[in-house]
Amino acid sequence: MVSPQGVRRFTLPGVAVLSIAGRMAKSRSTRASRGGVSGFRPVRRLWRSGTRLALIAGLIVIGTVAAHREIDPPRSFYMGQEARRLGGIDHLWVPIDAIAPEMARSVVAAEDANFCLHWGFDMQAIRTAIEAGSNRGASTLSQQVVKNVYLWHGRSWLRKALEAAITPLVEIMWPKRRVIEVYLNVAEFDEGVFGVAAAARHYFGVAPSELSAVQAARLAAVLPDPKGRSASRPDAWLRKRAAGIMDGAA
Repeated sequence: MVSPQGVRRFTLPGVAVLSIAGRMAKSRSTRASRGGVSGFRPVRRLWRSGTRLALIAGLIVIGTVAAHREIDPPRSFYMGQEARRLGGIDHLWVPIDAIAPEMARSVVAAEDANFCLHWGFDMQAIRTAIEAGSNRGASTLSQQVVKNVYLWHGRSWLRKALEAAITPLVEIMWPKRRVIEVYLNVAEFDEGVFGVAAAARHYFGVAPSELSAVQAARLAAVLPDPKGRSASRPDAWLRKRAAGIMDGAA
């Protein structure tokens, strides 16, 4: 082979073939690399979108819980369900200053004896419930507030996971007094009767500020099974339970 300058250059056929094969392999490798990167792009977009949505949802939850430290929560999802099922519910929100102190003490004695000591979860009660093979008595007032205000009723791992995530936020952002106030205003005391104001009027015909120690203890005693128990027509078991609550609240 003669170059334009007239200098002879000799190219070995084998070397030329190897050079061409190398260029082709490099081209295929480049295309495969580009294809691999482009294949990961939808996954990356999905991951980024999911992360953004989770961050936005988290900020909304934090903001909502923070707002409810001062602002009373709206009607809960469960209240709405019962209102549609029954055609209406009895519910009136009242501040804690308008509730007899005996009522708050009775609820703590009945539902969460370590309320003032724990950070949202009563680990001792949880261990006791696990050993007994039951989850009864393991939910604190804080957990019940989260379930009643922000979530739905029913047993599911998703609800439990959300409850476990939101409960510490409530404990951090709300004082214990606010937890009690919200609980007493959203708890179900009878079918379609929500909150202590509606319950005091429904069972005893009095304002929540006028509840006696006995009446408060009986209201607290119906809480685990509000549709199956009556504070105004207590059976022997409920009378005994109310007496125990009065001792604990004293």
